[in-house]
Amino acid sequence: MLFCQEKAYDVDCAGQEKDKGVVMGKRDLYMEKAVFIIKCMLAAYILTAGLLLLLAFMLYRFGLSEKVVSVCIIAVYIIVTFLAGLLAGKKEKRKKFLWGLVMGALYFGILVAVSLVVNKGVEDIAGNMMTVFFLCAGSGMLGGMVAK
Repeated sequence: MLFCQEKAYDVDCAGQEKDKGVVMGKRDLYMEKAVFIIKCMLAAYILTAGLLLLLAFMLYRFGLSEKVVSVCIIAVYIIVTFLAGLLAGKKEKRKKFLWGLVMGALYFGILVAVSLVVNKGVEDIAGNMMTVFFLCAGSGMLGGMVAK
């Protein structure tokens, strides 16, 4: 078997080369997975922005209480990380639950990083941080598990 930069060729008995398709190296495979994760997180945060805008409209229109808004925000986290885990599970056919968990944990990590930058400290978000982590990671893992 001969290898060119992008294609693998198999040489038959007559010396003719037969195209065997594109060969992906480990670096290309890792790059493809990283791009997929970035796309998945981008889609998750776009969906989050849309759902939070819908929630803001409902708050303006119906005058929702603070308790209802807090529950809706947590529901947005759960829905979005579930869908991100589902998407990751559909793409990665093996260890789907683990990919869903990664998506949920990564979503939470970005959420905490943005909150730290905006709030300039951890005091405001520390109260329910572990609860939100387990909700994000768990719903992402559940999404990965149910992916077909």
